[in-house]
Amino acid sequence: MWQSYIKHFKNYLRLERSLSGNSVEAYVRDVEKLEEFLTLTKVDLPPARIEEAHLSAFLKYLSELGLAAHSQARMLSGIKAFFKYLLLENEISENPTELLESPRLPRKLPDVLSYEDIESMLAAIDHSTPEGTRNRAIIEVLYSSGLRVSELTGLLITHCYFDIGFIRILGKGDKVRLVPIGREAIKYTQLYLEHVRNDIAPKKDSEDIVFLNRRGGQLTRVMIFLIIKDLAEKAGINKTVSPHTFRHSFATHLIEGGASLRAVQEMLGHESITTTEIYTHLDRDYLRQVITEFHPRG
Repeated sequence: MWQSYIKHFKNYLRLERSLSGNSVEAYVRDVEKLEEFLTLTKVDLPPARIEEAHLSAFLKYLSELGLAAHSQARMLSGIKAFFKYLLLENEISENPTELLESPRLPRKLPDVLSYEDIESMLAAIDHSTPEGTRNRAIIEVLYSSGLRVSELTGLLITHCYFDIGFIRILGKGDKVRLVPIGREAIKYTQLYLEHVRNDIAPKKDSEDIVFLNRRGGQLTRVMIFLIIKDLAEKAGINKTVSPHTFRHSFATHLIEGGASLRAVQEMLGHESITTTEIYTHLDRDYLRQVITEFHPRG
């Protein structure tokens, strides 16, 4: 029922507002994301019956997925444009976005890195050292798969299925999920395993751990933080950068690139935010396709 409205909205933006093709597509994508969220949460209503509460729930969902504040605000502007159009066409008598405010997120939420920021950090790595080879793999994996820092430090060699493009992750509450991993992350992790990790004698209980320190022990969360902080400083990035920044960047870049909300939720390992009924596993081929198609380093 939404597609007809979206089609006419697209024509309105292009013909009456004379927006550029990119702007039109961005606005349309925003409305399609709202429609997708409503479908996920089993809200079977036409645009004319959408209320402020539905839109507030959508923004909350985006926030909990880790979408950057500026990205949420930009999506909200597209949705506001859609409902203004419906008001103009007399499809609705009241605008549900009238009192809806742009999200004010906590200051503690990490900044999101641009793709250029990430490339700058990668360029700052000294690949001539064993630690540099390892650190390149760490950054690639964090950004490629959106892992929590504890999931990265606990990643096992036997849980890396590079031949099919997945890693097995033990997440919060000991919940297991399979996460796609991009080509670049596979390439640099294999380089590390073959040319650095193989020359390290692992300590007891670290034999299967992927990322080790020079003494053969499992890396700590603090060590990952220090590695990232050092690279950010070398790259001249004036943002608060932590391991979690890469998780937020992963979610933001995928969603802004066009990936479905549900696929990103699955890969991040989030429980269903609105109802447990919609927490069904997506096809693994589809998740791998999402990374390939929408991730900058897929």
